[in-house]
Amino acid sequence: PLMRLSRWQLQGTGQILRSGLASLSQTAPNLQCTAARPVHLLLDRRHTSLDVETWVLTPQNTETQMRKLKIMEHISLDGVIQHSADDGDFPYSDWTAPYRTPAGRDAVLAAYGASFDLLLGRRTYDLWSGFWPKAPSSPMADGLNAATKYIATHRPESLAWGPFEGLGPDIVEGVRRIKSQDGPDLILSGSSTLTSPLLEHGLADEVLLIVSPVLLGTGKRFFAEGTPARSFDLVSTQAFPSGVILSSYKVAGPLKTG
Repeated sequence: PLMRLSRWQLQGTGQILRSGLASLSQTAPNLQCTAARPVHLLLDRRHTSLDVETWVLTPQNTETQMRKLKIMEHISLDGVIQHSADDGDFPYSDWTAPYRTPAGRDAVLAAYGASFDLLLGRRTYDLWSGFWPKAPSSPMADGLNAATKYIATHRPESLAWGPFEGLGPDIVEGVRRIKSQDGPDLILSGSSTLTSPLLEHGLADEVLLIVSPVLLGTGKRFFAEGTPARSFDLVSTQAFPSGVILSSYKVAGPLKTG
């Protein structure tokens, strides 16, 4: 329990306040109590107990908290994350459909979290904006529709599915700016043109791969050719009877060899 100091206690010599801080440090050792002014200056003025609780008990956080960015991809055994024809040259549209199950859906929903924003390339945004705004209400549809969509696009004036915001002409700086702002964590899905630069510049914090037991042999892959080598730490893995394996990784840093 935290100690509440009343007004009459503050009008004393200051010993009460010092004793309260000493007691507090024993009962809540992880709480940082920082005094911006000496006690004798504080006692020269009239303060309510709420004033002192705010002054004494407010945690002093000197670190800037960055929003986390998680890359989540449905991926084949040979690294393909493309799911639609786009320019008409991909023959295996919606190849994840035979492997969808309620258990897999629930696991993906849990990975998204209760609150999130989206980071999307323009093609993924256009594909999703043609489906999700019209989809029946569900935890996934409601979450995607409510999320702020940060879009890599040269035509921000043509965006319609909101709330949305364009990343600007410099994608890397745009993502860095958004990560430094207050808000929920960011999810990147699809958007194969973004995965490599985000990893190259150290902007991705986690990677979640939803691996289906298929070999496609063609299509856009998770990592572009020439992406700098990276190592990852396994956080968790889960296998489903459908053959899908869901594995979560934290980005560890540059690849170590030898």
